Amino acid sequence: MSTAPRSTPRTGKRRRDPEASKAAILQAARSAFAERGYARATIREIAQRAGVTHGLVMRHFPSKEQLFIAAMPGSSNLDDLMPGTPDALPERIAQAYVDRMESTDGNDPFIALIRSVASDEQTATRLYIAMQQRSIESYRTVVTGPDADERIDILGAHLIGVTFSRYVIGVGPLADMSSEHLVRHLTRTLRGILLGVST
Repeated sequence: MSTAPRSTPRTGKRRRDPEASKAAILQAARSAFAERGYARATIREIAQRAGVTHGLVMRHFPSKEQLFIAAMPGSSNLDDLMPGTPDALPERIAQAYVDRMESTDGNDPFIALIRSVASDEQTATRLYIAMQQRSIESYRTVVTGPDADERIDILGAHLIGVTFSRYVIGVGPLADMSSEHLVRHLTRTLRGILLGVST
């Protein structure tokens, strides 16, 4: 007795969504860098967290430094803050910074970068310079004048100081104030740095 051949399911390549994979990698990288620090987090661990292969991570981000910079919250979204009136830019920056830092509950790659200075100064310096360059490129669209780069650099140094005091050390009036109070203070100081005015 003959039987009809059993139909077999087609086995083709699984369709992948490159953008979804990239987003998963970045999210996994943010978590790994924040929890373990830059030096201890590995590409292999990040790939496992994202549910992708080590090779796929490297195709998107050829080096760990590039992955860290891309995963840094704020660096890739800085351009979104630029549209709008220049007078309101300090408030937009202050609000975005505080929202980001408060939402991560101290687990932010930027904090990991600051902490890594003591253990890996050269790497931290390279990462900071790369982030600084990206910031300058974005801020340059609205911050003008012969001393624009100096003011942008001072802005970065100011935010590093705030991050260290409030989110790394975590003691003192700056650490104790409400997020709304911090936004008001930052808006005032950033206005002086970026616009050269005080309120």
